[in-house]
Amino acid sequence: MTNAAHLALPAAIRSLQPSDYTGVLIEALRAAPQRIAGATVVEIGSGSGVVLAALASLGAGSLCGVDIEGEAVRAGAELLEELGHGAISSFRHGNLWEPVRGQRFDLVVANLPHFPMTHGKVPGRRPSWSSGGADGRRLLDPFLEEVARHLAPGGRAVVTHNGFVGLDRSREMLRAQGLGLKVLRTTLVHLSQEKIELMTGSVLEAEEGRTILRYGPYAFGKMHVVEIDAAGNAD
Repeated sequence: MTNAAHLALPAAIRSLQPSDYTGVLIEALRAAPQRIAGATVVEIGSGSGVVLAALASLGAGSLCGVDIEGEAVRAGAELLEELGHGAISSFRHGNLWEPVRGQRFDLVVANLPHFPMTHGKVPGRRPSWSSGGADGRRLLDPFLEEVARHLAPGGRAVVTHNGFVGLDRSREMLRAQGLGLKVLRTTLVHLSQEKIELMTGSVLEAEEGRTILRYGPYAFGKMHVVEIDAAGNAD
């Protein structure tokens, strides 16, 4: 898409554009294409639909996108249809697991908002895709609490996980469900000054120099892509 075409998009759609996290998640999924071929997939928080489009290109058998934003549901459905994957795709409007109660999938993917903040808005992003609550876990915890109920036998989840919201806490929650967590890759993402100013003060203070690194005026946060499956496969 040219810059001009991007600028021509309605503001509502521009706010659905992929983030740095999205690209890292797609690359982690692309690293094992043999595990995607024929898989039944759900993405919780499907946004623009681009992650599902990438999975379709890798041979996924069926795709389901869930998002709390009606605009995202429409945009995702249009993207998959445009790319020729409409026949294997469905999109549902709702919060987290509610639209897929009772269903299980071979692969669950998610890039949920889990930035620790309680007020304000990240520029260019919707409020529902920015705030993760004071500790960043307002959506992450309920997602993890139910993930086991939605994994088919031998299934797995691949999700983004900020380093500054407690990887060990997530491990403990999953262990209680008989699941394990393995870090597939770790990278640094730039944290703009606007985001740093919105971050919960206690989290920023605790994570400075550990999962939040500064170089002059620039700040970066550690971000992981993790795989969740049977406890025996944990790291």
